[in-house]
Amino acid sequence: MWHNAFYLLPGVLLAATALYASQAKQAAQRVSDPKGLPGRGIALLEAAFLSGGPGRVFDTALVRMHRRGHVVVSRSRLVTLTATATVDEVDDAIVDAIGPSRSRDLDSLRVAVMRAPAVQAVGDALAARGLLRNPERLRRARTARRSIWLALAVTVAFAAAAPLLASDEPGSDGPALGIPLVLLVLGLVSLLVTRPPKGRVTPAGRRQLGLMDTGKPWHPHHGAFVSGADAVLLGTVAMGGLTLLGADGLGDAELHEAMLAAAGADQTARAVAASAGTGSSSSGSSCATGSAVWCGSSSDSSDSSGSSGSSGSSGSSDSGSSCGSSFSCSSGSSCSSGSSGSSGSSGCGSSSGSSCGGGSSCGGGGGGCGS
Repeated sequence: MWHNAFYLLPGVLLAATALYASQAKQAAQRVSDPKGLPGRGIALLEAAFLSGGPGRVFDTALVRMHRRGHVVVSRSRLVTLTATATVDEVDDAIVDAIGPSRSRDLDSLRVAVMRAPAVQAVGDALAARGLLRNPERLRRARTARRSIWLALAVTVAFAAAAPLLASDEPGSDGPALGIPLVLLVLGLVSLLVTRPPKGRVTPAGRRQLGLMDTGKPWHPHHGAFVSGADAVLLGTVAMGGLTLLGADGLGDAELHEAMLAAAGADQTARAVAASAGTGSSSSGSSCATGSAVWCGSSSDSSDSSGSSGSSGSSGSSDSGSSCGSSFSCSSGSSCSSGSSGSSGSSGCGSSSGSSCGGGSSCGGGGGGCGS
């Protein structure tokens, strides 16, 4: 009867949304450049990003420049550039963000560098390797899954309307209740099957962090450092954050106090943006007004968009991985300056993978748990 064909539209809608959600989930899990785990030989800033996000990368790079005598940070949180020599693109981003005046307040400098393509590219490389999940792909996977709920609501509405329409048809036996029931069951199964992965750090990323947590201080095995002691200090900042290191370990109380205050200000701005509805929640990242974290680059998105239609870029991404003008903390994570992490990997890395989507905090000065 005609009222059974009445369910064709919700059936097609449900099938389309389930297929879209399945493709988006696969895109979120895709690894475009698998190379295996680098073990303890991971680069310094990659370790910082994996443990604490873009904020931790900035903290590590700034401490490195400070130890080399290239910047001075006052208690009033003013960063003064004393030398323009750099060792990598993140140092270049710091120098460029400070500008020709050779001085800038630490709070705005921190956000500007976290947004820089050089810093965002560190997370993109980790995502391509399978150690982190691209935040924009996660957002799309969660959005696609919510579309299944919309299709289920349409199915329920059609099921409620079918008996009313059938009552106007003389001699009608009424609509078949089995059809909408089957559609609802299939929709619920689709919701279970297409549930996106939780957390920004992947199982491979957690294993990588575990390889670095051997009970001994981790330090980078390659790169430009002032001395071996500085390599250990920078490794501690990268893996555990400024809170774990302490003012005595950093060797400069003013620098330690200023950087913790800047990290706290960034976390406060992110919380205010989230409460105002402009930041992101556990649904994923959005390039909205708020503090800078990681959105995922447009170059990474091109790999997935060709096969699944899911993009890894965030809404208004331009200049590669800069993700437009601002970012918000996806997965709801915040590595606050007030909480302590682990000296190894398990402190921030493990909790990032398991519960950072719920807003966990993981160590000093980070910009998000892998976020």
